[in-house]
Amino acid sequence: MVTSRILGPDGQPIRLADIAEPQTSQLGFLHQEFQTHPARGLTPSKLNSILIGAEQGDVIAQYELFEDMEERDGHILSEMTKRRRVVSGLTWDVVPPEDATAAEKEEAARLRQLLNAIEDLDGILFDTTDAIGKGFSCQEIEWQRTDGSWLPKSIEHRPQSWFRLHRGYRQEIRLRDNSPEGAVLRPLNWITHTHKARSGYVERANIFRALVWPYLFKNYSVGDLAEFLEIYGIPLRIGKYQPGASDKEKTTLLRALMQVGRNAAGIIPDGMSLDFHDAADGDPAAFQLMIDWCERTVSKVILGATLTSQADRGSNTNALGNVHNEVRKDLRDADAKQVAATLSRDLVYPIAVLNGMARNGYGRCPRLVLDTAETQDVKSFAESLPVLAKAGMRIGVEWAHKELGIPMAEEGAPVLQVTEAAVAPPPAPTEVAAATARIAAAAAQVRPRDREDQLVALLADTANPVVLEWVDQVQALVDGAGSLEELREGLLQLLPELDAGRFAQVMQHALAIAGAAGMLDALDESRA
Repeated sequence: MVTSRILGPDGQPIRLADIAEPQTSQLGFLHQEFQTHPARGLTPSKLNSILIGAEQGDVIAQYELFEDMEERDGHILSEMTKRRRVVSGLTWDVVPPEDATAAEKEEAARLRQLLNAIEDLDGILFDTTDAIGKGFSCQEIEWQRTDGSWLPKSIEHRPQSWFRLHRGYRQEIRLRDNSPEGAVLRPLNWITHTHKARSGYVERANIFRALVWPYLFKNYSVGDLAEFLEIYGIPLRIGKYQPGASDKEKTTLLRALMQVGRNAAGIIPDGMSLDFHDAADGDPAAFQLMIDWCERTVSKVILGATLTSQADRGSNTNALGNVHNEVRKDLRDADAKQVAATLSRDLVYPIAVLNGMARNGYGRCPRLVLDTAETQDVKSFAESLPVLAKAGMRIGVEWAHKELGIPMAEEGAPVLQVTEAAVAPPPAPTEVAAATARIAAAAAQVRPRDREDQLVALLADTANPVVLEWVDQVQALVDGAGSLEELREGLLQLLPELDAGRFAQVMQHALAIAGAAGMLDALDESRA
């Protein structure tokens, strides 16, 4: 046997000849199999036999039943689609390992480009999530070399009924090839995702196993409800014939009854009669109650909770909806983590190793990640981050971009810039000097104990015209407002019109005055 230097995720060498063709190409009988649809005529006894048979190694009927359940029950299909789509719709990325070298970062970027070249990667993600309900899913990879790179030519989902579950120290998923133990799946040829809904063997640790009984009970209730409506929803028809009527006449009367039931019209011989009696009283609510219970149970099993079952008790639907979403986020994050780990092992690593990357083995190979981060509110971050940064917190720019869902700009790319608001120009130096000289001269002529009062008076002479103008504008607004809402809107409109530039000049004069007074006090103290 000729081996290569290419190692599988388990560290064992693989044969390059094994990836030349799909493994199932040699098992044509699998492609010709037709499902037996065990859901047809399903009874509690038959269902129990299917479940026990799966535990004993015959999983074909169980997984064919799971297919029927998803096909025949719209509620199960709807809830499973919600859970699967919330994972397959996540954005993905290829990231280098921790403390990555420059070469490992380049490998991650190269693998990201190669994955983008795969057609229908979203479909591959969705098919991988088939394991969420059924315990495992297998997709077969056919490779081809394109433009010097190895890439999957096709990735085909294979039914669970094509496989057997081999028990040993570790349970293995093997291909059915008419051998007692099944064929081991070839490395690099399969995306094999085993999804843990609970602990245990794969044939039992899946969601659909918990749905079979609600599915069966609902089917019985739906059938009983249909029969109830057929019997009690139509008036009872009774035909009366004369004593001594012949068999032919009786047959004619019976045929007339049937025609009346189907066509609401019919004929009978003279002397015979038809009577219509009201249907017996019955309440279909009991059947609907059972159907609702089954569907609520299905929702709880698949989504972790059901808003409807709790809202019916009179609870607040908005609060319940928030709890409902939180539960689904927990499930989504757990599902996404498992799916990403499988695709990293069975898709990203094979592409890397076949294209001469991942020389340090699977442990240092870049990984695929699904982004489950919830983006934060931009407004709250814009208000809080400057305050926290000013307080001394060392906040990473990359972290802030990730939390807000805003990608980092590439080197040299144009970025948004903050435009500085126009401010009033400061007063000319000559004006400040003149004002300072006037204040200093006035302050020198008064006693020290009166100097503060004089300075306040001088500042008031300059500031009062500006402040009083603002007061007049606000007073006019208050006098003309008819309500608090109108006053509030008026203040919001007035605020941009208030002349803050003149007030800024007044404050600059005040600072100049305070500085001159301080210097004068220091001079007086030195002379004393």
